[in-house]
Amino acid sequence: MQINRWTRTLVAGAILIGCASASQEPPAPQTETMTPAQEAEVRAIMAAIYLPRGAAPNSLAILPAPPEPGSAAQARDDAAALEAQALRGTPRFALAASDADLSLPHAIQAFTCALGVEVSEAATPHTYTLLRRTMADIGLSTYPTKTKYQRTRPFVVTSTPTCTPDDEAFLRHDGSYPSGHSAIGWGWALVLTEVAPERQNEILARGRAFGQSRVVCNVHWLSDTEEGRVMASATVARLQSAPEFRADLEAARAEITAARAAGSAPTNDCAAEAAQLAG
Repeated sequence: MQINRWTRTLVAGAILIGCASASQEPPAPQTETMTPAQEAEVRAIMAAIYLPRGAAPNSLAILPAPPEPGSAAQARDDAAALEAQALRGTPRFALAASDADLSLPHAIQAFTCALGVEVSEAATPHTYTLLRRTMADIGLSTYPTKTKYQRTRPFVVTSTPTCTPDDEAFLRHDGSYPSGHSAIGWGWALVLTEVAPERQNEILARGRAFGQSRVVCNVHWLSDTEEGRVMASATVARLQSAPEFRADLEAARAEITAARAAGSAPTNDCAAEAAQLAG
């Protein structure tokens, strides 16, 4: 699983484009020295974003502070976390572990059943490029607020395991609020709904479930995922005025329409995924 590499890339990118305030100390993982290859990867992803520096919605101006300890909002988060713990060891927990992997093309595959068409760099290059490029725009939108509040993740507070134990050391030092994973999942769902409006219900349901997987995985509070969706919505709304995004979106829409007409179908086991989501 490569979540650390991709999450760390977004963290490094947030620093590279100045998402964090100069008056704030970055979290520990951001201070790690990157290898030349890692730095090249970060710069390649940053070069692919649609929105220029300063054009993206500012999460610090949009989101409230995370729930205070002892508040009704935190009690709601606590209850959701406790409920999610009952899913450990179930098929839904296994899906949450799969959803945690943000490596490409794996993360994109999470949406192929909902889309009803197989998406790959070779078969649907315009759609693949659209999702790869928006991933950075959407994921980075959460980092100013993450960096400011550095909210402790639920598995640290409750001393309970996650669905990705290999990632826990990193996640302890990466702010929980808001959820970048949830932002990416919901943002992709909004984008894919424009690509394939006839599948909007399935796509949006999968985008919501992708974020809920973070609660099931025990690495995010419910409010983290909800505010992640807010930032995704804000970012996708802003992307509508980016000419390159609009051009790529139109190309992806034509590509998916043609692929569907040609009989393209997901290679994932969609019946198994539906059972996992229902569990």
